[in-house]
Amino acid sequence: MHINRFLAGCCAALLCFSLPVAALAKQPLRILTWEGYVTQEELREVNLILQQKGYDYQAVLVEPHAQGAEQMFSQIRTHKVDITFLTLFFIRMESEQTAKFLQPINITSPRLSNYADLLPGLTHLSMGLNTAGEPLYIPWGGGIYGFYIDRDKVDAEQVPRSVKDLWLPRWSNKFSLNKSQEWYNIGLSLMSLNQSPFYIYHLAQMRNRREMRASIDPKGELQQQLSKLYVNAGDFWEASPEFSADLSIVSSWGPEIARENKKGNNWQLIQFKEGHMAWLDTINFVKGLDGKKLQAAEVFANYFIGKKVQNRITKQLSMVAAHSKVAANKDLGNPRDIFQAHMFVPPYDKMTYNAMKKMADQARKDVLESRK
Repeated sequence: MHINRFLAGCCAALLCFSLPVAALAKQPLRILTWEGYVTQEELREVNLILQQKGYDYQAVLVEPHAQGAEQMFSQIRTHKVDITFLTLFFIRMESEQTAKFLQPINITSPRLSNYADLLPGLTHLSMGLNTAGEPLYIPWGGGIYGFYIDRDKVDAEQVPRSVKDLWLPRWSNKFSLNKSQEWYNIGLSLMSLNQSPFYIYHLAQMRNRREMRASIDPKGELQQQLSKLYVNAGDFWEASPEFSADLSIVSSWGPEIARENKKGNNWQLIQFKEGHMAWLDTINFVKGLDGKKLQAAEVFANYFIGKKVQNRITKQLSMVAAHSKVAANKDLGNPRDIFQAHMFVPPYDKMTYNAMKKMADQARKDVLESRK
């Protein structure tokens, strides 16, 4: 969530008045995270813990918030951040370029006492390990690329039951899509054609170039399906969706939904019979952290995998907690059901990523052409 600069300024003034000079000389521990993942209250609490433990570091949020794989990689590569909340499959995308800038997690560190309570099935996923088999991530929380319908506008019998319904004239210009992570929309298009959402990735893994070329043919069935989906979309969003009056369905990672419903709205997850593509967001340490700064980073991470924060993301962000002792999100269900192997977004390689980007670029061109 964006910082209220006026309140931040007031807090800073009070700190300058009340704290000794030594407390004002703290070095920043720079956090790159998605909107809503770290609240100002939690930031104050974790900084108080760091202060009480004698660390001369203060956790601060980097702006703008995380927006996608390329933006996060740029911030990491240029040494502008210390701790990130990477989506797991970002780590090994595009020849594992991001992985090269991360350091392994010392899972036996005494400062990571909450690590033992994480869901065991999430701690050593292959796409988040280095060549030595060490994790480059700490599981934090996950969810789905879900579509939520405004039940104040749409009766129960009209709610879509299949991904394929998004192509119906009934929903033209009534739903939104994510713009920055096009692979989800390509996955939807594949699902609508009765394929795995990761079919292109599987072809790349098998080095089946002939079938891949056929699949991404600009005149082929998949491209036509993707382009039609883009043409039918009423809105595209980067980091978080808009809730405009023209939309009956919004796509979302989940955090925004609880916030909107708190305002008195009634957005409900559409349970597509084909299922949902799942993701896991993680906490990562950028290479170069060592000594006391690394210890401070571990203290920060430990706080955010503790039950208090994990309960919040389940209740307030419509997410699935990585903590094994936190109650399941009632709307999304059991974490073990959500994180099914065949629906977990894989670490796209360069071949797959380039193919999907080419398809998305073509779809955007087709949108512009349709509006002439």
